[in-house]
Amino acid sequence: MRTNTTPSRRKMLMLAAAAVTTGIIPILGHTDDDSHEDYDSDGKYASGNNTTFALANTGLTANIVVIGGGMAGVSVAKYLRLWGGAGIKVTLVEPSLTYTSNIMSNLVLNNTRTMSSLAYGYTSVATKYGVVIKQAAVQSINTTAKSVALSDGSTLAYDRLIVAPGVDFMDAYGLTQSDYENKTPHAWRAGPQTELLRTQLANMSNNGTFVMTIPKAPYRCPPGPYERACLVADFLKNYKGSASKVIILDENASIQAEVDNFTYAFNSIHRGVIDYRPGVTNIQINPDTKVVTYTDQLLVSQSINAQVVNPIPPHRAAGSAPGSWLANAGLNNSSSNGVPDGRWCVVDVLSYESTAVAGVHVIGDASSCGLPKAGHVANQEAKICADAIIRIAGGQAPDSGPVANSACYSPITASTASWLTAVYQYDASTRRMAIASNGGVTSGARATEAASITNGNFRQMNTWFNTLMGDTFS
Repeated sequence: MRTNTTPSRRKMLMLAAAAVTTGIIPILGHTDDDSHEDYDSDGKYASGNNTTFALANTGLTANIVVIGGGMAGVSVAKYLRLWGGAGIKVTLVEPSLTYTSNIMSNLVLNNTRTMSSLAYGYTSVATKYGVVIKQAAVQSINTTAKSVALSDGSTLAYDRLIVAPGVDFMDAYGLTQSDYENKTPHAWRAGPQTELLRTQLANMSNNGTFVMTIPKAPYRCPPGPYERACLVADFLKNYKGSASKVIILDENASIQAEVDNFTYAFNSIHRGVIDYRPGVTNIQINPDTKVVTYTDQLLVSQSINAQVVNPIPPHRAAGSAPGSWLANAGLNNSSSNGVPDGRWCVVDVLSYESTAVAGVHVIGDASSCGLPKAGHVANQEAKICADAIIRIAGGQAPDSGPVANSACYSPITASTASWLTAVYQYDASTRRMAIASNGGVTSGARATEAASITNGNFRQMNTWFNTLMGDTFS
């Protein structure tokens, strides 16, 4: 599935902007033809094209530091160089050697995917586009001096800083970070916890009970928890007995995405296995006994004896806990119901510049902007941000009407899937992004779901994923 901000379209816009600013039209050695992409046996994008791009001399200059090597950070680093030209210097700060995709990671739980098929490195963005990779963690940001202090003792100066750190997971339900890592994995960041949860599922006895929790929105990947419930249900009824149970304790009042298709999946495809319980409160989990207590919608206390518990805890922007680097920089300025909560970074969506600190942009899951927190959206936000920064470097204002597309596929079984898509545009009345409808009026719109859950959607899901990851990392 193509978005309305494909690399080709955005590139054309930026080439036009560069031509207006500098009087030249650079020629870039890039093709947007999917037939030129290669895939390995796991279906992962294999970077077989070693073309080094001849970046244009646009006359633009800037020193940009990007914090975070996920979907948002890598995308913005790549496109700043690709669109901005050789004078835009970009350093990407990331402590890990590889990125593991959260997208598709639920398929690891039923052995449809491997963890290695979700691993992506930074060699391509370094060698093709000249992004400098700095393997280190952020210690602090000095927004007055415009510098970033790193764990290796070095300091990076910047003209503009882009923060794309992703999320951290809060202690919740009586659990600690150690419990998440060793006993009750959330597996909402793909990695060792994903493998632990897969092992726990494989070791369940026949006809056992799996309990998962869903935090109040916003959280990363709105359809993701319901997708996971479906895949776990599919695995359990096929390998652990038809009397197995998947109990979903949702702190939200209703399903948060793909309502029609997930309702059908719960009530038909996985009928008798999935037990969906919305609007619950006061969840408490004993990590040793796996006893889960909560208050239901009727305000009655309930208790469940589970074999495996998969709590998805509330999130916050990574580094936003009191005393941490992002909080110390004053970037976490969000509120909930008018009360400051410091969980997210509010941004001006025309450029993704922080509303709290000038010269610092926040993209991806850490930002609060009206868009869902998802990998495809992070890629889109990165392109809007890159476009804006390059325009600013050329003495122009950011685009006054940015548009983004949110698209994702949700596997329902080991061979079928649904999908969801929406076009978002800038809403001047709220200064946020909102779903577009009625010829551009943003009120009353709704994302579009697949008409049905099919094998064809599952096949298309792999094409969509490979295209997205290729656009980001290759």
